[in-house]
Amino acid sequence: MANHDLESPLLSSQPSDPPHIILNVHDSDSSIQQSNNHKPNPNTSSRNPFEFIGSDGLSVPAPSTLDPFRNDTPDIEGLYELIKIVICLPIAIVRLVLFGVCLATGYVATKIALLGWRDKHNPMPKWRSRLMWLTRGCTRCILFSFGYHWIKRKGKLAPREIAPIVVSNHVSYIDPIFYFFEFFPTIVAAESHDSMPFVGTIIRAMQVIYVNRFSPSSRKLAVNEIKRKASCGRFPRVLLFPEGTTTNGKVLISFQLGAFIPGYAVQPVIVRYPHVHFDQSWGNVSLGMLMFRMFTQFHNFMEVEYLPIVSPLDNCKENPSHFAKRTSHAIASALNVVQTNHSYGDLMLLMKASELKQEKPSSYMVEMAKVESLFHINSLEAVNFLDKFLSMNPDASGRVKFNDFLRAFRLRTCTLSEELFGFLDVEKNGSITFKQFLYGSAHVMKRPLFHQSCELAFAQCDTRGHNQISEQELGETIRHAIPDFDEDEIHELFSIFDMDGDGSVSKDNFLYCLRQNPLLIALFKPCLVHKDSSQVGQGILEEIV
Repeated sequence: MANHDLESPLLSSQPSDPPHIILNVHDSDSSIQQSNNHKPNPNTSSRNPFEFIGSDGLSVPAPSTLDPFRNDTPDIEGLYELIKIVICLPIAIVRLVLFGVCLATGYVATKIALLGWRDKHNPMPKWRSRLMWLTRGCTRCILFSFGYHWIKRKGKLAPREIAPIVVSNHVSYIDPIFYFFEFFPTIVAAESHDSMPFVGTIIRAMQVIYVNRFSPSSRKLAVNEIKRKASCGRFPRVLLFPEGTTTNGKVLISFQLGAFIPGYAVQPVIVRYPHVHFDQSWGNVSLGMLMFRMFTQFHNFMEVEYLPIVSPLDNCKENPSHFAKRTSHAIASALNVVQTNHSYGDLMLLMKASELKQEKPSSYMVEMAKVESLFHINSLEAVNFLDKFLSMNPDASGRVKFNDFLRAFRLRTCTLSEELFGFLDVEKNGSITFKQFLYGSAHVMKRPLFHQSCELAFAQCDTRGHNQISEQELGETIRHAIPDFDEDEIHELFSIFDMDGDGSVSKDNFLYCLRQNPLLIALFKPCLVHKDSSQVGQGILEEIV
């Protein structure tokens, strides 16, 4: 028998074999459809209307197909689940009573431990910390009431002097409850948590570090507090969830840098919730429903794994971004999940779209971490752009057509409006997505000459020098770009700038309006660029200088 290896063909060709013939069969219908799909849309233009402020064109990444916040079982489905819930209803009542008793007992113990304690700057005295053991015991009973009768652990928690900071993925509200019982850490939490019933009192006993994620000064103070408490051995370990929000555990979203800026070694910890019929992640499901589903399960599975310590390189001078990237890679590898550029900002966009009853809210996520790094716009600004986009009446797939785009910006069909829409319509199919709209708007705002152009545009409109723009003055300026703009159309456009409705536009309102609607700067191009300029953008440079 001949020796065959894995690369040898099972049937060898013979010299007499005829040569191979390859037939290409073309479907006429599909060819016609393909040609139609690539046919240029009459309402799009390839000319860049923002070249005069330094734009070299727009590039938008393909949309992500992943939804890191989607719960797989938001509803009760299937006969098995219904039967199980009916069987477990008496058990759920007992669990609910146990939950209430443990929560009340832990709350009272915590209130006693905090009674009369004013010096929150220093570590909690030992006698008060000992009282918190009662609360920690109640916490374990609360986990038991939720169906976590046993919790599988792998690895060990490193000594505090080696790794004073612990970071973990965040899947459910169960995570912090478990960590509170496991090693009673100091946590970093949003300021809004302080006013929550029961929760606010308990996290104050953990000497919580409050942070307002939208305030740079608050974030800076929080980092300083993390560093101070991590450096002092008398404080508990500092626990952070660097993702900044809960996910479904199937991906790892971008990390915030608060845990990595201090430059201390961190120990990554991962939590898993294996399931078949009930996804325990806190996604698109209400807290009440999630608690009810937990109470009506025979048992809920939870696994915790302590990973090896990750230390900063270069004698603790490693760039925080690189440090965070190495740590996130270690966590993603242990979880066997992919990493994405989603962030809490995407959850804000998702919630906004859901609030406004959009058919596919997940289509409005844009991977905000990447947007922030490219364009330096924050999540609140992105939500404002989403408000504008949703005013264009997107269809069920989340796309906006040319006429709806014009209606939102109070424009008419003309060469300039086609150029504006064509700039955003990178696919040239006659519609735009929110991601394209956000990228296009942010791209324009980041151009080197955008802010100078806004200042100069106001000066060009303010022909009387009163530091106010009237409707007539705006109309005269706009007609350089759209000559056949009538009085009614001018009035509609003027209403966008006249935010307080007093019939005139101040400089502050004018600049604010262009920051909210950066695409409109193209309307002022004719009065910003010299007609005899041979190089686009040169005229405005001469004017500004």
